[in-house]
Amino acid sequence: MGFLLSPLAQQNGFRLEAFETIGSTNAVALERAHAGDPGKLWIVSKKQESGRGRRGRAWATSHGNLAASLLLTGNFELKTAATLGFVAGLSLADALDAVCPAAAFKVGIDGAGNTGSGKSALRVELKWPNDLLADGAKLAGILLESTQLPDNRLAIVVGIGVNVVVYPDDVPYPATSLMKLGANCDAETLFLALSDAWEENSRIWSEGRGLAEIRKRWLARAAGIGSEVAVRVDGTVLRGIFETIDEDCRFVIRDNEGERVKIAAGDVHFGAVASASAE
Repeated sequence: MGFLLSPLAQQNGFRLEAFETIGSTNAVALERAHAGDPGKLWIVSKKQESGRGRRGRAWATSHGNLAASLLLTGNFELKTAATLGFVAGLSLADALDAVCPAAAFKVGIDGAGNTGSGKSALRVELKWPNDLLADGAKLAGILLESTQLPDNRLAIVVGIGVNVVVYPDDVPYPATSLMKLGANCDAETLFLALSDAWEENSRIWSEGRGLAEIRKRWLARAAGIGSEVAVRVDGTVLRGIFETIDEDCRFVIRDNEGERVKIAAGDVHFGAVASASAE
């Protein structure tokens, strides 16, 4: 089948533009915003040739993977809009629960990215601020971008990239794909579930009024709570124990001196990867 919106998404006024191949779903969504699109528009593709990740990193999507961007416009503050990344992470995790039940996956991969045999429940976790991990390996990434519109409203683009069939092997951290994990799920099926799950989580978020509940749900699926972490912030590496995310969704660690440190933006590394990759 082709890409489709869930009935609930259609009922709530969302629209869809689907491409077989695209440069960047986020770039097209921003173009639509500047052209006057009112928002509630999904841009999706199974191949993205010039996508981008956080901090300007390249993020190409091989054919069969999922690249999806949601354009929203409104009068919300940038600080509030930034928390939509947590809504996106929860929505993607919920979508995977719906279309890729745990029994469909192979036994989890180890820290080197090796897949076991047989079947077992999969650990799908959310990594602050914008990744989704499957048994410790990166399965998906999220990128939020914004632009001010001429009428002073804010346009927010929520970009979501999922390794459905292929994953990159030239990255300094373990990565994986749904196919490698043994899940029989294509990009179209996953997007249908994602468009549905977004409706529920964005309703809870309610333009930031329900952020406390989103935070609670996110923490229930968070990767690495209680473990050693290294966080690179503007060229400096901070080390400590990951305690929580605060009411503003900042990353909170207890450093080696026992002080609580709140981090608004940075690259997080857990465990052995913290020592090897954060320096």
